[in-house]
Amino acid sequence: MSQFDNVAVTKKANVYFDGKCVSHSLTLADGSKKSVGVILPSTLTFNTGAPEIMETVAGSCRVKMAGESEWKAYGAGQSFNVPGNSSFEIEVAGEPYHYVCHFA
Repeated sequence: MSQFDNVAVTKKANVYFDGKCVSHSLTLADGSKKSVGVILPSTLTFNTGAPEIMETVAGSCRVKMAGESEWKAYGAGQSFNVPGNSSFEIEVAGEPYHYVCHFA
């Protein structure tokens, strides 16, 4: 799906890592929460509270989960799961990485 209908959007952006990651929080009609954002070329570490599914909308990235030694590549149309109370490193090179984060 290319858009979300019937959502509430938090007007103020979430800005992380000196502007290298910017997102907006969404609440859908059913009460579920998501964020829609972009990561500029960089290598960043994110911590999670709840489990997340990161959906790649455009661009590509490499991801290394906490406790793992290997990076895995993801492109448009692919997603990866992040456990709750964990972390992951994400590397974006070249084009910005556009994503939707689905919170569990």
